[in-house]
Amino acid sequence: MAIRAGERRMKKAPRGRSFASRNPTVIGAIGLVVIGVLLWAAFNAQKLPIIGGGTQYTAIFSESSGLVPDDEVRIAGVKVGTVNGVSLTDANDSHVQVEFRIKNAFIGDQTQAIIKIKTVLGRKYLELDSQGANKQDPSKAIPLSRTLTPYDVYPAFSDLTKTVGDINTKDLGKSLETIAQTFKDTPGDVSTTLNGLSRLSNTIASRDQALRTLLARANSVTGVLADRDAQISKLLTDGNLLLDELNNRRDAIRTLFLNTSALSLQISALVADNQRTLKPALDQLNGVLQILQKNTDNIDRGLALLAPFYRVFANTLGNGRWFDTYISNLSVGGLLGTVTGLGG
Repeated sequence: MAIRAGERRMKKAPRGRSFASRNPTVIGAIGLVVIGVLLWAAFNAQKLPIIGGGTQYTAIFSESSGLVPDDEVRIAGVKVGTVNGVSLTDANDSHVQVEFRIKNAFIGDQTQAIIKIKTVLGRKYLELDSQGANKQDPSKAIPLSRTLTPYDVYPAFSDLTKTVGDINTKDLGKSLETIAQTFKDTPGDVSTTLNGLSRLSNTIASRDQALRTLLARANSVTGVLADRDAQISKLLTDGNLLLDELNNRRDAIRTLFLNTSALSLQISALVADNQRTLKPALDQLNGVLQILQKNTDNIDRGLALLAPFYRVFANTLGNGRWFDTYISNLSVGGLLGTVTGLGG
């Protein structure tokens, strides 16, 4: 009876299915879905609520003013995000839509967005002036009424160069001269003004080539500076770091200068106090140096002649606390003798 009860329990116990016996189609489909989800998460990590790069907002500007993706977004001078994209709006092609992402910062519903100049060469960043008690709705763009764009000098100079280059200065000079001749019988103030304009036009016409060359070279210089924007920005950043480090070590540098000044005063006083004592010693030392300089050849010859003696002397005393020598033609018991004397 006990054996039958055990057999019943064994029959009732569920048996686990092996991996090989499962349906491979279902397993493959589940694996493809998991891989697809992981790939989507990898390419859209910034949009995820926990590990993402923050909240994305949109602002409408009248022009981009050189703002490009990856430029900084700042609040009160502190970087809080980056620009993701700059494109034309769908409703009006004369306006620009700037998309940017903010992380760990409050953006009010009355926030103003301003494109500002980061470097003297035209690098830009987006400055946010967070205003309003309620939070800005990410689905609503900051309107054009709350955005500002800077005045860029480089495009203005480029347009000026192109405009001036297209002007025919000779025709302009003739036109101004004709106007001056037409108004020559007018009152004195008007006539003087027009004569001045005529002389100005003649001067510009005579310097036409020089002005064109100047504007072309200025355009070339600004272009080179714009191409080196990153290097000059890094140079300014490194210079700022150096100045910050010098400012942090200002007390140490000041102490070093004070101690150096005190040391120089002590040395000056020491020299002044011992000038009478040092002068005879220095004079004697100078005399000794002059004697040695005059006898340089004799000293060199003496050292050269002394070298063999030192070599033999070193060989004699180089075996320890005794010296070895050899006396030739000395016979003791029919043999040549070697006398070895103990040293001190």
